[in-house]
Amino acid sequence: MAAETFDFVVVGGGSAGCAAASRLVTEGGARVLLLEAGHSHRHPLLDMPPGIFKMINGSKFMRYHTTVPQPHLNGRAHDIPQGNVLGGGSSVNAQVYMRGRPSDYDEWHDMLRGNNDGADWSWPAVLRHFRAMEGNNRLNDERHGARGPLLVSDPGHVDDFSRWFVQAVQALGEPYNHDFNGQSQRGVGFYQFTNRGGRRSSAAYAFIEPLKNDPRLTVRLESEASRIVVQNGTAQGVEYRTRGGPPQTAYASEEILVAAGALVTPKLLMLSGLGPAAGLEAHGIGCLADLPGIGENLIDHPEVPMIATANGKYGYFRQGSGWRMYRNGLHFKLFGTGPITSAGVEAGAFVSPSDPAVEPTIQAFCVPIVYLDRDTRSLLADTYGVTITTVVIKPRSRGTVKLRSADPADMPLVSPNLLREEEDMREMIAGQRFFMQAFATEPLASKIEKIAIPSPKASDEELRDHCRRFVKTNYHPAGTCRMGADGDPLAVLDARMRVRGIARLRVCDMSAAPNINAGNTNAPAMMLGDRCAGFALTQ
Repeated sequence: MAAETFDFVVVGGGSAGCAAASRLVTEGGARVLLLEAGHSHRHPLLDMPPGIFKMINGSKFMRYHTTVPQPHLNGRAHDIPQGNVLGGGSSVNAQVYMRGRPSDYDEWHDMLRGNNDGADWSWPAVLRHFRAMEGNNRLNDERHGARGPLLVSDPGHVDDFSRWFVQAVQALGEPYNHDFNGQSQRGVGFYQFTNRGGRRSSAAYAFIEPLKNDPRLTVRLESEASRIVVQNGTAQGVEYRTRGGPPQTAYASEEILVAAGALVTPKLLMLSGLGPAAGLEAHGIGCLADLPGIGENLIDHPEVPMIATANGKYGYFRQGSGWRMYRNGLHFKLFGTGPITSAGVEAGAFVSPSDPAVEPTIQAFCVPIVYLDRDTRSLLADTYGVTITTVVIKPRSRGTVKLRSADPADMPLVSPNLLREEEDMREMIAGQRFFMQAFATEPLASKIEKIAIPSPKASDEELRDHCRRFVKTNYHPAGTCRMGADGDPLAVLDARMRVRGIARLRVCDMSAAPNINAGNTNAPAMMLGDRCAGFALTQ
């Protein structure tokens, strides 16, 4: 097949890549090729909010990165699932809409001071992008937009366990928060979600679907990039394969934007000769740009579950099987309501158990089922129950992504080091102890049969063991090709998201984040994609 040339090539059709491709076409009028290694987003289970729980532990729409054994977790290896579908994480996630707090982005701005041709990353600068993308069904003010393509809604259905959780945490003294993306993050309340009327609003639906008949956008699914073609210090094109076919190369007359995710983007750059010179040479890859920060600074939100069994038929256990599944499906079909309109994670909280005077250190999710990861789910029987997961939202631990080999088909070596730093562990234990009180507080307490894990009488050392055994990803890897100030030896990108030392190449996914935001990362990924496209259009 003859080589093709486009104005821009976007590698990765996840949250960031879809947002970037859309802006390049609609604002720039550019001819864009969007390469996505995964499958189509059009599938009933993907569209329905609770469909994620049908496929989280095994699906073609997920790619499972198994970490290298983690010494500080007693040699345990765990999974990091990533979307393998157009829309990426936004097509398979629990749809919680969180942007982080203003201090996250003011921190980025401070970290990027000293760049030549720098960019403003302060909260007011990024808020413009969030508001422009957001189509909120309840909020429309200086912090929220109501006319954007990304549909954001209140939960379509709220389980009793979620209500009891919110009331119990209020009884512990935390304020009710009607908007976690509002003036203050602290408190307990109900999340908003990227769906509307029981249908997911993924990045694929929000940004790509409106352009499905636009000849300027070409989307290639099941097309995995293997290398960025770099000549004389300039990115020229992308080598890729579609459905196991022969290698093809697509060239870009303007720029290449990489949005393959925080685990695959560094792998692709290293396969292309960009990265730590010694590491590349160990795999027989010639170094075109010695960038030691590529694959470093892996950040993820560590999550640890607390699970209680119920003394009645509360929650979502068995709601997706047998006659209940048909009943709920009929209810949704006839009235557009019922459990199918819920993503299953309706309520949550942001608290600071160790020091209430500082910004929240812990995020919590209330899940009205017994919810465990693939490598721990056999430890508890499925039954009626509720899970509260605690998440350290500004972790200090950092990990790495390295090449396994020079073969593009090989998965990278991922070592996230969750809870390796002592301060992260201390914050997690404080979060566990705080929400253990919620289990013992009305109206939640009278619905609990017993706390299954951890033991309510656990010592700090026993809680450490619990955290080491059950800690998992919150599905938010970030930071592996981070932006940084001039003179920072580990800064891969400048403040306009350009790869240092290589012309016409940018990274626009959560890899670029200098630090992780406090909360879910799907909306920030879209913001990064949108901002990067704007930079590319203005050079």
